[in-house]
Amino acid sequence: MPTSGVPTQHDVTILLARWSGGDKAALDELVPLVYVELRRLAASYLRRRPGPRPLEATSLVHEAYVQLTDQSSITFENRAQFFGLAAKLMRDILVDHARRRHAAKRGGNQLMLSLGEADRVGTKPEIDLLLLDMALKRLAETEAGYSRVVELRYFGGLTIEETAEAMHLSHATVERYWNFARAWLRRELDA
Repeated sequence: MPTSGVPTQHDVTILLARWSGGDKAALDELVPLVYVELRRLAASYLRRRPGPRPLEATSLVHEAYVQLTDQSSITFENRAQFFGLAAKLMRDILVDHARRRHAAKRGGNQLMLSLGEADRVGTKPEIDLLLLDMALKRLAETEAGYSRVVELRYFGGLTIEETAEAMHLSHATVERYWNFARAWLRRELDA
């Protein structure tokens, strides 16, 4: 698709539109164009976790790809929405793995992730993924948009601008949601 050999956002958008229109072959063309970025996102999630990893980044991306191919009736307007869906799928995969480990060991070796130096939710350097997931679900019950911002920013690695584009919100609104959600999560996770 790209003439220069480097995919552009336009190339990705065209393939997303084709896939949204029911062209399953478009997904096969899309994945090589976004694979490096998906793998970078997966690696960043897993790098935040101390100790042995339940999955390698490649395995996480491949599991997300399998789930992407099972999606039906998807409509993407831009690449930010695609990465938002990929982030949600990766979050779900990581949470499922953490739940299985937790059930197998009754609380031992839970998957822990850091929210990063600049955007820590709590004062602790590591966050229990299962607790974060439960807190995000509670937040979504009353403030779904706030929870979605955290999902896109933290799990999707999207910038404020990309999050605003994916959610059809203003930059200022996304910043306000992000700040509120971090404070709310800090309180919930510290409790």
